[in-house]
Amino acid sequence: MTNLTAKDLDVLTHVLTGEEMACKKARIYANTLTDAALAETMNEIAMQHEQRFEALFKLLGGKG
Repeated sequence: MTNLTAKDLDVLTHVLTGEEMACKKARIYANTLTDAALAETMNEIAMQHEQRFEALFKLLGGKG
């Protein structure tokens, strides 16, 4: 892993938080929607946010 500055870590932390919140919201929407196609789209969006979260977390040296 490359050496990250404090600013880099701060930015990555904020992005991780954003990805986590977007994933949670998409999952809530998926469980709330009555249209099956829209619910499936929200599930796919949630999975994309989760994948980005995991990739960023690994970049920081986390176990994933």
